[in-house]
Amino acid sequence: MITLGEIFRRYGPAYREKFGERMPGSHRGAMTAIEQCRTEALGGQVSTCPACATTCYRYHSCRNRHCPTCQQGQAQTWLAKQHELLLPVPYFLVTFTLPAQLRNVTRQNQRKLYSLLFRSSATALQQLAADPRFLGGQIGM
Repeated sequence: MITLGEIFRRYGPAYREKFGERMPGSHRGAMTAIEQCRTEALGGQVSTCPACATTCYRYHSCRNRHCPTCQQGQAQTWLAKQHELLLPVPYFLVTFTLPAQLRNVTRQNQRKLYSLLFRSSATALQQLAADPRFLGGQIGM
């Protein structure tokens, strides 16, 4: 199975060339860390088996919080804890998609525009749920 690091190493340069100036620094940093994770770029350790003299080289991890390779164990632990908190009721996922015309502006102003998107979508869902024609109640968020 291909890893995110392999995808970034293969397609990252072209992506940066096209979007690099508009990418937030945090995204560029995470992308670089994931590209370098468990490669010679971060160094590593050499181990030699005293019995058979087999040498093994292990590359260091990036330890970036966005790296799926480094955070897989923590993510699984977090997911298990969240699963224990679920109520025994049906859950629904709601997805809001930005129109293509707003994506570049949003990418450049993520903090403000995502905050506005989440507030307005939450308000819209709560108003719909409160309407007796739909649910006539309160939804949990």
